[in-house]
Amino acid sequence: MITVHDSNTPLCDGLTRREWLHLGGLGIFGLSMVPQWSVALTDKPKTFKKCIVLFFLGGPPQHETWDPKPNAPSEVRGEARPIATSVPGIQVGEWMPKTARLAHHLCIVRAMRTRDNAHTASGYYMCTGVPHQPMNVENALPGAPNDHPCLAAVIRHLRRGSALPSSIMLPEVLHNDSTPKWPGQDAGWLGRSADPWLLTCDPSSPRFNVKELQLPAEVTPGRFRQRYELLQQLNSQLDKLQQSPAIERYDIHSRQVLDLLRSPQCRRAFAIDREPPALRDRYTRTKFGQSVLLARRLLEAGVSLVQVNWTRLPGAPNNGHWDTHSKNAEALKNHLMPLMDQVYSTLLEDLADRGLLDETLVVWMGEFGRSPKINGRGGRDHWGRVFSVALAGAGVRAGSVYGASDKLGAEPKDGVVNPEDLTATVFHLLGHSPHTEIRDTQNRPVPISRGRIVKGLLA
Repeated sequence: MITVHDSNTPLCDGLTRREWLHLGGLGIFGLSMVPQWSVALTDKPKTFKKCIVLFFLGGPPQHETWDPKPNAPSEVRGEARPIATSVPGIQVGEWMPKTARLAHHLCIVRAMRTRDNAHTASGYYMCTGVPHQPMNVENALPGAPNDHPCLAAVIRHLRRGSALPSSIMLPEVLHNDSTPKWPGQDAGWLGRSADPWLLTCDPSSPRFNVKELQLPAEVTPGRFRQRYELLQQLNSQLDKLQQSPAIERYDIHSRQVLDLLRSPQCRRAFAIDREPPALRDRYTRTKFGQSVLLARRLLEAGVSLVQVNWTRLPGAPNNGHWDTHSKNAEALKNHLMPLMDQVYSTLLEDLADRGLLDETLVVWMGEFGRSPKINGRGGRDHWGRVFSVALAGAGVRAGSVYGASDKLGAEPKDGVVNPEDLTATVFHLLGHSPHTEIRDTQNRPVPISRGRIVKGLLA
């Protein structure tokens, strides 16, 4: 299933687009879904680099992944030992052996910081580069004043899509167990036309398909032509009305839906069963693994940025995500790390084998890290004061570590990177100056990032 946001904005006569489409059953397919596809303001060169963001819901621990502390007390260092990597002097946790062999592709950031210990608020900060107001608020919902556009939305606004939109999120939104959606996953005040396309799906299913790329069973080709002709008649009536931006967007969105339906390029992108079975096995036949493989296919089909969100693992502790308040070692060793290590390493190798890694930025991140001290339930708690992310490809300083935490992995020691600095650097690596301006709801110019480019992350 695909979910596409629709703000249902009223038209100039007071009717909404949805009401116009429902009028007389004139929705193209007899459905109520007409998505707001992005319309780029200017053409951009085709040489811009692309991006895959892997977002590990819950907050991965820095100690067992990118920043082991072998000399810390046992209640801090945990069970995972450090292991050597392909880069002399760089160590990672022992439960990511496949990733360790690929460290020569990586730039590890060990002093990331949000100062926010709430999933939703810190997640908003990481996704947008703007701190949540106020900070440390859990179960926050989208909406002003926390409606800054996310990274994916800005890219969609700046770049023209082809048959497919320029930014896609899959296979589900980021959300707490008790709330439907974090803020910071859409275009916010930038407008619904810049929303990333949310593809809610399970590419690991043997019957995986994208329903919205097919005509409903009850709509024959002849009936489809009739509906389209009726819609054209309605459009001719709309042309007689006082024109407005909403009307113009409506007509553009209708054409783009049709382009999507008849695009062989789009259909091929989702035909994941065309991949060699052995490669699909390497990505693992899981929802997360096949979503990452689909992300690679979408980039090859022309999408600029794909964000793949971690999906909860059935039967694993802590509801199957990285919020390891209890049984941290068990969850990591037996469930989370083996899957992450296999999928992440396969993606890097696959991109490198295809000659795509130099043109594709891969961002490994979560909303925050975990507490240095293991609690009484054998878990680690929320920790936004220092944690790690990793970058690969697209002009990063490969085979390096930037910044450091203290001896306990509790506070930054040097090389602090704030979320606005990370977004500024990502925009730079993708070919957009952080000073590039977009317009807010009052038509005021706003830079796409107020952070600094971290030059130490660049090749």
